[in-house]
Amino acid sequence: MTLFYSTFETPIGPFLVAVNENKAVVATAFGKLPALKKRLRECHLLSDIQKTSEIRRQVNQYFIRKRRTFELDLAPSGTVFQHAVWDALSQIPMGQIRSYGQIAESIERPRAARAVGRANATNPICLIVPCHRVIGANGTLTGFAFGESLKRRLLLHEDALPASFV
Repeated sequence: MTLFYSTFETPIGPFLVAVNENKAVVATAFGKLPALKKRLRECHLLSDIQKTSEIRRQVNQYFIRKRRTFELDLAPSGTVFQHAVWDALSQIPMGQIRSYGQIAESIERPRAARAVGRANATNPICLIVPCHRVIGANGTLTGFAFGESLKRRLLLHEDALPASFV
């Protein structure tokens, strides 16, 4: 499968996006191209700034605080359970956080907090599907694919960092 990608700078570092032929977002990553390729399997990537212009525009608006939600077509690859978790993540408003247990309850799987954590960790569309807004039940900034420091910066940007971390 051929996907189209671009890389652009944000206030917290390079951001990459891959879209399909219909311009639906398939994957995003912070860092360099290998970080994006790691999120995609058996795909051919072609650089195409035109096909990714709308996501670049919306991400830039997010970082200058002119956008609180994203309005993009998404096409992540995953299981039915993963999609349920990712949909629940997308419902967390900017400026708020949730625990894995709260996400599990919201998808009517109250005993699945660990599975929610795994689905959160495999979210291929970071930032747009805000997996960074999920913390541990004890209030810790648990795992984020791009590191706790970046997660902290995103939550600070959104005024969502718990007081104990400020």
